[in-house]
Amino acid sequence: MSEMIAICGLPCHECGAFKATRDDDDAQRAEVAKMWSGMYDAEIAASDINCEGCTSDGVLFQHCTVCEIRKCGIAMGVVNCAHCDEYACAKLEKFFEMVPDCRTQLDGIKASL
Repeated sequence: MSEMIAICGLPCHECGAFKATRDDDDAQRAEVAKMWSGMYDAEIAASDINCEGCTSDGVLFQHCTVCEIRKCGIAMGVVNCAHCDEYACAKLEKFFEMVPDCRTQLDGIKASL
């Protein structure tokens, strides 16, 4: 399977919701829901763990539907933020503080363009 990179640089193919959906694995959904509920202090049900990836037109995890970075990338018409003329914007810089591996991912993509 090829790697799907989210607009923000997260590797969708490593995401628990993406993998559980791809594998149609209810036990994996339950495991991810429990883990994310604890990590994010939120009530996440196993039935919420469904996502076909940030750049798909299909099913998305709840957060992905409201993600400001994803919305911006779609509005800008880019595959991911590395393809944006405004890379890396303030919104993305703030995100990179939490997830620095995404900067590495997108910097690599940007360098190859």
